[in-house]
Formats: sequence, C-alpha cells, structure tokens
Amino acid sequence: MRVLQVSAELFPLLKTGGLADVTGALPAALQAAGQDVRALLPGFPAIVAGLRGSAPAAEFDAPWGEPVRLHLAHLPAATHGAPALAVYWIEAPDLYDRPGNPYEDAAHQAYDDNHRRFALLGWAGAQLAQGLDPAWQPDIVHAHDWHAALAPAYLAFAPRQPRAPRVGSVFTVHNLAYQGLFAPWHLHELGLPPAAFQMNGLEFHGQLSFMKGGLCFADRLTTVSPTYAREIQTPEQGRGLDGLLRSRAEVLSGILNGVDDRVWNPADDRHLPEGFAPRRTAGKTRCKAALQAELGLAAQAEAPLFIVVSRLTEQKGLHLVLAGLDDLLAQGGQLALLGSGDAWLEAAFRERATAAPRQISVTLGYDEPLAHRLFGAGDVTLVPSAFEPCGLTQMYGLRYGSLPLVHRVGGLADTVTDCTLEDMAAGTATGFVFDHFEQPAYARAVRRAFALFRRPADWRAVRAAAMRRPADWGQAAARYVALYQQVLAA
Repeated sequence: MRVLQVSAELFPLLKTGGLADVTGALPAALQAAGQDVRALLPGFPAIVAGLRGSAPAAEFDAPWGEPVRLHLAHLPAATHGAPALAVYWIEAPDLYDRPGNPYEDAAHQAYDDNHRRFALLGWAGAQLAQGLDPAWQPDIVHAHDWHAALAPAYLAFAPRQPRAPRVGSVFTVHNLAYQGLFAPWHLHELGLPPAAFQMNGLEFHGQLSFMKGGLCFADRLTTVSPTYAREIQTPEQGRGLDGLLRSRAEVLSGILNGVDDRVWNPADDRHLPEGFAPRRTAGKTRCKAALQAELGLAAQAEAPLFIVVSRLTEQKGLHLVLAGLDDLLAQGGQLALLGSGDAWLEAAFRERATAAPRQISVTLGYDEPLAHRLFGAGDVTLVPSAFEPCGLTQMYGLRYGSLPLVHRVGGLADTVTDCTLEDMAAGTATGFVFDHFEQPAYARAVRRAFALFRRPADWRAVRAAAMRRPADWGQAAARYVALYQQVLAA
C-alpha cells in the first residue's frame, strides 16, 4: 500500500513533544512491514534545513487562492536509517518561515493565522490523494492530530472523478485536549462548503473545530493507547466530544505506541557515557554518577534519583511532584528535572533547586541529549499525569531501567504494572501506580518506591523486567497495516 503520513512534526527534523517521536518512528516501521510510505510536512525552517535533495514536485493553489509549491525530499539515511523516507514539504514562506515554536510566537501566543497554516497542511494531503503528484498517489491518507485533521474532511467533500481510485483516510488523536478551535467566520477561507459547518461536522459550540474534521470524516479513527480510546468516550475525558466518539465507536481503536529502538536503546545510546542492558547494568551505575557530577548533585549512589522529563503543566501532575518534594528529600532522594511550561511551575522548581542544589537540579527548556542521560541515570521516572493518551516518557523510563511512577490513566495504565506482591512474584511488575489524582495517593507511591529501592535484589528484578518489556514498533505497525487494509476493503 502507498501510505501518506500527514503531520506537523517529525523527529529528528522538528520536535516539540511526543507527536514527533511517533510520526518519526511509524513510517520506518511501516516500511519494514513492506509498505510504501511518504510523509507530508509544513515547510518550517527546521524541517527544510534537515532534508536533502529537495526538488519541486507540484504546484497548486491554497483554498484562499495563494499559489503554493510542493517539494519532494528525503531524510538523510544517517539520521533515519534505510530505506530513506521520502518527504513532501509545503513551500509557503509567509505561513511557515518563522523563528521559534511552530505554533506560537515569542510571547507564547498562538499565531492568529494558524487556521490557514494548518488547513493548508490538510489541503495538500487531500490534493496528493487526488493525484497532485502523477508519480505517486496514496491509497491511504493517515492524518495526525488537529494540525492535519482537515485532510479527511477535504477528502470527504472532494468531487469524485469517474474511475478514480478510492483513497481511504485514517485520523489519529494524539491528545484530545488540543482541538484546533477557531472563529466560525474563517470557514469561507478554507475551501469547505457551508454543509461542513454543522453538528455532524466542524461546528463545535459555535466554533470551528479542526479536530472534529478528522473525527467526523475519517474512515477510521485511532488513538495512541487502548485505555485512552475508552476514556475519550466518557464525559470525564471526552472534552465535549465523547458523544461523537461513542457514535463512531465501531471505527475507533487504540493502538499503543512503541519505542524507536534506533533512537532509544541504552545498549548503544551515543548520548550516554556508557551503555547497559538488563543483565549488564554496571553502565547504568556509571551513568548515574556522571549525571550527578554534571548537574552538581551529591555523588550518592545510595540516593534514589527521581527524574522528570516533561512539559511543566498541572495536567502532567507536576504540582503533585512539587508538593511532595519535602518528603522526597527527607527520605534521602534526589530530583533532576528537564522541561518548560507554566511560569509558576518553572519559578517554583527553580526556587527549590536554588535552595537545595545538591539534591535538586532543574533545567528549563528541552535538551534531547540531556533527556537521554536523565533516563540513563534515573532510578524512578515521575509521570503522575491527570490524563495521558499514551505517554512516551514512561516507556523510555522502562527501556532505560528508570522505573516509572504513574497515575493509572490512558497509556500509563497500559504500559506500567504496579509493584504488587503478586506481580513481583510473577516477574511482571515494572513500576509504581496510583489510582487517585491527589497528593496522598502520589505520596504513598513515592514511599513504595523508596521501600523497594532499599531491597536491592527486588529492585534489580523489577528493573530487569521493565527493561525487557516489549515495546518495539513492529506490533503497532502490523495493527496499522491491518487497519489500512480494512479501510480499502470497505
């Protein structure tokens, strides 16, 4: 099958979060499964700079009449592996050639023309599906998150040409909390008919919802974990879209993300001072000592090192971490944090690090090599999110033997098995899980982590089980291939 993956980010070209890790790894897994895959991306400066061999592929007009050029390039084999991934990118400098974050300005305000910037992404996907590039036409358009969600809507309203092959569409929700909401008067700019703006379309409480474009019009819907697929059909997690999702439950499935072994493998991770594996863990001990020295933490092998690699928001449960810091330090632990987000959380963690620099390290921003070193050194990875569609952080923690401590929601529930006595006896325990999103429940989970750490033999057994947990992309790719086949057979 010829599969077009449409997204706003793709690792290693551009990454602001887990979306890029997924869209960077899935094409390679699909290629390994024998599929003909190409990606479509906006022409953000970082994306264009990272591609090689760009050549014009086609020209077309945006829905509002602006001429646009489409280029075809490739990811360098050194960063992506073989075979190289073919990538279309959209040349629209007025929309994409801006410094900094792809979604917002330096003041963290969303660009006021984001409706055009990401409608164009979906529009280009639909144009390719209708034969824009005569050398390659997809059988499936797979759109990721709200940025690409109009692609299925454009396909649904596109006029059908006689004898033209039917192109199927799949839409993956990575996080329902971000829906791409815009004022309704922008509809006339987007090239969709008035009939698209209705309850069973893009209308959402009087606003224009890109997310609903994917949810209403894609042939199949997926999200990034089985538990999250169930959760978003409830009022508590459905963000006002639970009724729509229940009505489409027959075409909704949860496919758990994997870990890209080419990027996240402690045995040969070039960012670590020394590699390690489940039965060869001396390297992890040295990674911890090296990171403590790097960050100015006390050189204490016996102090459990808790790590946070996250956006700093209340949704991620970081206020629980902040409130539990005194207990964590009193029990002899250390904390190393990497992330950015809400100003009050940044300031609060920075203040705590200043007061206790030998126990707490805070690095604001994002640093990919440092993230690898944190997982390589950490004993416990904190992911106490209020909700988490899949979560890759806990999966990296598992892979690197930094036992996840998580709230039992979404993909966290699907990937981490609590250290109960029966699961430890069965050899299936991989971390620490709490059920209620509140401080006492989080604090009890932290105390359990300390208790296990003080039992070295049990700790090593659980760590080995965590590191051996299967998490490759092959199984997920097989499920996507089966899904694509169902779409084309319908």
